[in-house]
Amino acid sequence: MYAAFYGFHDHPFLMTPDARLFYASSVHSRAHAHLVYGLEQREGFVIVTGEVGAGKTTLIDRLCAELDPTAFAVARIMTTQVSGDDLLRLVADGFGVPSDGNKAQLLRGITEMLRGGDEVGRRHVLIVDEAQALPMPALEELRMLSNITEGGRALLQVILLGQPQLRRTIASPDLDQLRQRVLASYHLGGLSREETHAYIEHRLRAVGWTGNPHWHAAALDMVHRYSGGIPRRINRLASRVLLGAALEQASEITAQAVEITARELEEDLSGGVVPGTPMGVGPAMSANAAAAAHGYMLSHGGTNGYSLADDPRLSELSHRIEALERVSARRERVFNRLMDLFASNGGRGP
Repeated sequence: MYAAFYGFHDHPFLMTPDARLFYASSVHSRAHAHLVYGLEQREGFVIVTGEVGAGKTTLIDRLCAELDPTAFAVARIMTTQVSGDDLLRLVADGFGVPSDGNKAQLLRGITEMLRGGDEVGRRHVLIVDEAQALPMPALEELRMLSNITEGGRALLQVILLGQPQLRRTIASPDLDQLRQRVLASYHLGGLSREETHAYIEHRLRAVGWTGNPHWHAAALDMVHRYSGGIPRRINRLASRVLLGAALEQASEITAQAVEITARELEEDLSGGVVPGTPMGVGPAMSANAAAAAHGYMLSHGGTNGYSLADDPRLSELSHRIEALERVSARRERVFNRLMDLFASNGGRGP
């Protein structure tokens, strides 16, 4: 909806990975360099970790797009908690090898496939996503596959992608042999404040943004503050900000608009209570209820001549109530705008 209002030819902040909108931040560029280095070594494991939404899938999509399909056979598998034998079946399926039969037959089929590729100069790369869910026996099976060689050359390289707990798993003493085969490892952190600015503007320009709406620098700072620089969190927040701005037909994005939207998202994800607010104080709180809360706190905690400004607890409560009232007012405006659009389209929706 907001894309049409602002004249974008596509949505700039989709939650699903989109290699077309890849932004080469400093952290993603370094992670990409580690992946390329690992592939150049033609053996062993490369590990990339990061928080959910840090951009691991987008990064690996970009890498795969750069690989010559005539020179590389790539299998990508998404794991949950699978046994070692089930993992071997997933690997066989990924490379087009029959996955029925017992373990010995699986290993024979995978080995023949790897050696056949080596004979024609084709390398095999296995990419395992969500690898933090793999139990140690499955990781050990991957290590054994990396032992398959021909003429002193490893025939399979493995890239493990996972959340931060994967690093703790690999650090286990029980996986010392696998750890010795890790050629490169990198952890994807969040974008810096400056890179968050650049990331948002990059994705907007990619879909035809020419400055409308105008984002205040403080608004971009606020996006970084609430997202921690994690790309998926940036996308979620920026998309909701643009939706609210379009519904209000705004031509500027302010820091206050971002903060209100961020609080809305926090409330949505926390079951109706904004984290850090007192019990019973919600965004739908009326002005009378807010005044009553002020009066109650003053009467119970503001004695001996204390004013609201004298007690930091009361000052914080006042700030939160004001913020929640802004959220409530914003939601009412957005709701009314949606109803107007619904009515103007004959009940068919905006």
